[in-house]
Amino acid sequence: MSTISKRPTVRMPSLQEDNAITTAARSDPDAQPLTPSQLKAMVPLKSLRGRPKSDNKKQLVSVRYSPEVLAYFKSTGQGWQSLMDSVLRQYVASHSGGG
Repeated sequence: MSTISKRPTVRMPSLQEDNAITTAARSDPDAQPLTPSQLKAMVPLKSLRGRPKSDNKKQLVSVRYSPEVLAYFKSTGQGWQSLMDSVLRQYVASHSGGG
């Protein structure tokens, strides 16, 4: 039988305890509280992760291509998907507008 561990109960300090902690922290020159401008400059870690957001948003779709088309584009090496997108955009540009 497995035992389920309980998370310890978090007890918030009283106002008096909080003031004592703050006073002790401020007396330590190596542990000064952050200034309002430092707090404002902080950025959540999640916003720093991953790939930068692009202004040119592409849509994720599922498409089936014939094996020879995929083989050709994959044989061009790294960036084959961007090349495929470029070729399709050129096709659209040459076959749209004006008519």
